Amino acid sequence: QEQLVESGGGLVQPGGSLRLSCAASGFTMGYYSIGWFRQAPGKEREGVVCISSSAESTYYADSAKGRFTISRDNTKNTGYLQMNSLKLEDTAVYYCAAASTFGCPTGSLAFRYWGQGTQVTVSS
Repeated sequence: QEQLVESGGGLVQPGGSLRLSCAASGFTMGYYSIGWFRQAPGKEREGVVCISSSAESTYYADSAKGRFTISRDNTKNTGYLQMNSLKLEDTAVYYCAAASTFGCPTGSLAFRYWGQGTQVTVSS
């Protein structure tokens, strides 16, 4: 059964860092682009970052540029999201997703597999 499992969320103070992981099982992550999305209470889900299947290209939302870094290790079937300089507005449930595309797709509809989400709370 195809599955994505996120981990690494938690409570962090403003300016702190977290590293999220996204472990895939039941399929070969290396054939998929990986995206991270987030949804804050009362807000729509938004795409944050994406990395192509070969890691040759990445996409960063303006809110993530300069602070977040997406990476992947296809040998471990795992993707990562390093988040630095966290802000209060980064508080959300973070989801990883996989799309069977070479490059990062536009929008979320192309993402076939989704994780259950991990809570990130930035608070002083």
